Amino acid sequence: MADAQRRTPTRIEGPRLIALVGPFQSGKTTLMESLLARTGALARQGSVREGSSVGDASPEARAHAMSVEANVASTEYLGDRFTFVDCPGSIEFLSDMRRALPLCDVAVVVCEADQRKIPALQMILRELEEQRIPRMLFLNKIDVATARVRETLAMLQPASQAPLLLRQIPIWRQGIATGFIDLALERAFVYREHAASSVIDVPAGELPREREARFSMLERLADYDDALMEELLSDIEPPRDQIFDDLAQDLRQGLMAPLLIGSAERGNGVTRLLKALRHEAPGIVQTRARLGLSADGPPLARALRTIHTAHGGKLTLARALRGAFADGGLVASRHGEDRIAGVSRVMGAAASRQPRIEEGDTAAFGRLEHVGTGDSFVDAKAGSAGDAIEIAPVLQPPPVHAFALATRDRKDEVRLTAAIAKLVEEDPSLVFVQDQDSGEMKLYGQGEMHLRVAIERLSGRFGVAVEARRPLVAYRETIRDSVNVRGRHRKQSGGHGQYGDVVLDVAPTDRGEGFRFAETVHGGAVPKQYFSSVEAGCVDGLARGPLGFPVVDVAATLLDGSYHTVDSSDMAFRAAARLAMGEALGKARPVLLEPILSVELAIPSEAMARAAGIVSSRRGQILGYDAREGWEGWDVLRALIPEAEMGDLIIELRSATSGVGSFTSRFDHLAEVVGKPADVIVAQAAQQRAAANAH
Repeated sequence: MADAQRRTPTRIEGPRLIALVGPFQSGKTTLMESLLARTGALARQGSVREGSSVGDASPEARAHAMSVEANVASTEYLGDRFTFVDCPGSIEFLSDMRRALPLCDVAVVVCEADQRKIPALQMILRELEEQRIPRMLFLNKIDVATARVRETLAMLQPASQAPLLLRQIPIWRQGIATGFIDLALERAFVYREHAASSVIDVPAGELPREREARFSMLERLADYDDALMEELLSDIEPPRDQIFDDLAQDLRQGLMAPLLIGSAERGNGVTRLLKALRHEAPGIVQTRARLGLSADGPPLARALRTIHTAHGGKLTLARALRGAFADGGLVASRHGEDRIAGVSRVMGAAASRQPRIEEGDTAAFGRLEHVGTGDSFVDAKAGSAGDAIEIAPVLQPPPVHAFALATRDRKDEVRLTAAIAKLVEEDPSLVFVQDQDSGEMKLYGQGEMHLRVAIERLSGRFGVAVEARRPLVAYRETIRDSVNVRGRHRKQSGGHGQYGDVVLDVAPTDRGEGFRFAETVHGGAVPKQYFSSVEAGCVDGLARGPLGFPVVDVAATLLDGSYHTVDSSDMAFRAAARLAMGEALGKARPVLLEPILSVELAIPSEAMARAAGIVSSRRGQILGYDAREGWEGWDVLRALIPEAEMGDLIIELRSATSGVGSFTSRFDHLAEVVGKPADVIVAQAAQQRAAANAH
């Protein structure tokens, strides 16, 4: 319980940045549309279904009917400026949310009475809790709800570590929510379609329910206010201002998460949400303190998103955390200096040019070439690059899916690399790798849809068409037997010839030992100066074995050989060793090896049986499972799975876990593959090499 004397919060003034977060298809984009329409920023509320919303305006979002990036829109309400960040709800695009959250003053968590979405809600609330973001819940779709709000609150509570505080209760008429009672105001409201609700007297029949719910709310507030507790125990009605002060204080400190109700699609409950944000949400001063930033120092901003437009160059969405920034000003980041080529307030895909932005504002900055997503920058006249400190770094989640990319026209390979570099700058959760062993260009991401959207952007925005396929598996081969072989390289073509002659003992080593070379030559049969060339030739011979894959865990010992005083050379002995190694591998009973990964799957407990079945169906070996530490209702399943079976694991896992399952993996060991499966792998690899050579 807190001290009796609590500092009375005052209404925060100045621009706010508010995150709209929540599970997939909970109605976040629709809520932003409703908020913009209610504040007069839009003449008419658009529709996600009809493709007329401010958010989800990109071609990829429209095509897939889902949010695939964070969308920003600014508006004003009763003289205060609000910028909303509509964050994707799909786990594949949650990195956009993670990068935006540190800069936000408060998050509105859009949720609904759907038990299936509780794990997704828990993931999002956990992110907010770890980043210490104040949060309130908006229980959406109240117009189609059938469960009592108290029951819904009990269902949602396990997803939140902080208590959920019911602020409103619905007024039901024939099973339909026609309005609500605000428990703090003690007023009733009747919903109107796409308009502010009408105030009415609390219906007489609702008074007992209202009093019970209000007392329950006050009891929760009294847990952090001794004076309020004393008033309740003495049956003294607390002043309304005191209640609102407690609500604001508890929200700003993250002690509770208030829950409001409404329907984003019909515009119900939106005005009360706006007023709660205006009066109770923290502002830039509190957010700066949460980030550990001083109020003193040069103007400072941090980028929450980067956009490479097709024709307008690079845009950096950033929030001014301290001080103001003007168009044409010089800014410094850790990577260099840039001159601002335009400052604009953003409304989805549209922007309005501004001469400057003030502290707390969020805007798009033009042509900041040295500023990437997550970077901070300062006014170069008032500070230097050393003042652009790293602010709230966001750890990128490990990738769980990959595509191998190939351009349809080889001339586009350079353009592809440049385009992917821009995509990775926009979205650091994408990882691009040029695999030296396989020669593949691989793009890693958070799921199939995440990568599909990236590929669509390559084509639509950058004009680079690519073909995507599953990456090759890093098969290896080794040998079972020891053999002695002679390799002789002799060539005479006028002048000095080439002569090298070696006798090698080639034998298997323990798994994971790699390649080992030794020599036991006597009598100078092979001069010492050629030993390193013989070793290099052996390594050359291991590059591709008789089965078509790199060879591992082999020892080669140089036993004997011969040389020519004139024609022998490093090149000749290297060639002789390569020939000897090639012959030895074919005779030593080669065997195929496949990589086995150690995998940890994070899943809701109720999906454990399904997840175990998925692992078993992929030739996986289950090692055990434990409760996920700090995650009520979640487990971690540990298993060994062949890399060849990992290709679409995340797709099946997410399908079995309502879209929230994930995993981490790392290489564990190589295991033998024998019989028909090995024959199929070898034949397929030969076909792939032939196709690549033909291309």
